[in-house]
Order: sequence, then C-alpha cells, then structure tokens
Amino acid sequence: MPVRFKVGLVQMAMDADPRANLDKGVARVGEARRAGADVVCLPELFRSQYFCQREDAGLFDLAEPVPGPTTEALGRAAKEAGVAVVAPVFERRAPGLYHNSAAVIDATGEVVGLYRKMHIPDDPAFYEKFYFTPGDLGFRAFDTRAGRIGTLICWDQWYPEGARLTALQGASVIFYPTAIGWHPHEKEAFGVAQRDAWRTIQRGHAIANGVYVAAVNRVGHEKPAGGGPGLEFWGTSFLCDPFGVMVAEASPDKEEIVVGEVDLVRLEDVRRNWPFLRDRRIDAYAGLDRRFID
Repeated sequence: MPVRFKVGLVQMAMDADPRANLDKGVARVGEARRAGADVVCLPELFRSQYFCQREDAGLFDLAEPVPGPTTEALGRAAKEAGVAVVAPVFERRAPGLYHNSAAVIDATGEVVGLYRKMHIPDDPAFYEKFYFTPGDLGFRAFDTRAGRIGTLICWDQWYPEGARLTALQGASVIFYPTAIGWHPHEKEAFGVAQRDAWRTIQRGHAIANGVYVAAVNRVGHEKPAGGGPGLEFWGTSFLCDPFGVMVAEASPDKEEIVVGEVDLVRLEDVRRNWPFLRDRRIDAYAGLDRRFID
C-alpha cells in the first residue's frame, strides 16, 4: 500500500432528474482523477434531490439494488479512471426494505464493500425513518488500491462510537457522504453555530482516533414538490488530518471538487505523540451498549 494518496471530495448541486445526476457524478469521478485523486467520494443520495423533506411512498421508486445502475455506471468510471469511488445509493434490498447505503468501488471497477447507514434521523424536513431501515452490516473498513478506508453517512457523524469502531478496523480516512443544511427560518438564529458544531464533531473524530476525516456535502436550496421552504445545504465539504487541521475545504455555495492528501507518515507521527488508541481502557467501558445508565 502507498504511504500517501489523495482523496477527491465532489460537492454537487442536484438536478430533479436522477439520470442527469448520475451522468454528472460519473463525469466528476473523471475530473477528480485528473485533479490527482486516488479515491473519490460523492454526496449522500446524490442521484436525486433530497426527497426526505416529505413522506411519499411513491418516492420509493427512486431506490435500486446493489449491484445496480449506479454501481455499474460508477464501476465503469472507476475502472476507466483507475480510481476508487465511494458511491452513495438509495438501496432497494427487497420489496418494502430500503437502506441509505454507500458502496465502495475499487479502481478495478469491482464493489469491494457496502455500508448501510446505522443512525437514521427523523426531524422536520429530514424524515428518513419513513424511507430507510437502519443498517445491519455494522461499522466497516475496506481495502482499496489506494489504501484502507471507511465510510459512514451523514447522521452517523454525530456518534463517536461509529467513528471509533471504523478506525479500530484500520481505516486511515473516514468518509462521510452528507446532505446537511439549514431550515431557512433557522439560518439567521442558529446558522453559524450549527455549521460550526458539524465541523467540530468531525474534527473531534479525526483527533480522537488519529485518522483523516472527509465530509462531502451538497450545495443549493432544494424545495420539495408541492411547496415548502425547503433546505439550504451548507456545502463546505472538507478533509481534515489526524490533528484536526483542515487540509482542503470547499466553498459554501457552489459545485466544486476539492482534493487533499492522506499521509500515513503524518498519521503515524500523530499517533506516536498522542497515543489515544494505546491508552484506551477497554476494560472499563461496560455500559456503552446501554441506552442510558439509570
């Protein structure tokens, strides 16, 4: 395995046409590779606008199997470009059983792993529990030609346990394909604090686990069919290093590909000086598998 590789974070605005979004995603994989990326990550549910703003059983028609059209198209793009791809998918596992998933495709074009989102939110305009069954594959890391990587998805980024278990399996970088933004009425009152909290928690995962963290968001103001204020997505996709230092960062308001380097020598150096994994009291953590200790 190389001691350094580059990751490409594809920040996209989504079209109403799933085919157009797939074509754009395929094109961005090639563009990211030409910019030097060895692993490319697309945003959460990139095939469509963020449909979880409302509950509509007809929207299950957007789902597809894995393997399926998205993994096949991105597999061809990955093989042609010689790059690994983290490919988010609205997965149709069986009739009535759907997941918010991410397939990891290696530079050979083969799917080498699948992650199913474990933590599913249910908030105004984020009605994901209506659509998605919680993941049942656990937290995982996958070997690619570039290196060993992990992926979680959006709401997972608020849970330190998922990042820890992914890092403990040897991932050098944890990707978080994401769809996060403001309710427009909240932006003025809470906007800066909300976005800072999002950045801070993920930088904390990087520091606590001695890994790189890559958050890959969408941009644009998406309004649901039938009306409503919609969501204004934050953009600001970023890669931070094991010290929490920003390596690369996208803008808040435009489509963009940012490329940053994952340096395993840097990771080793940080872990030698801050040996958090060495000093964990694995004998003293009973209770973490309980909802609340009362």
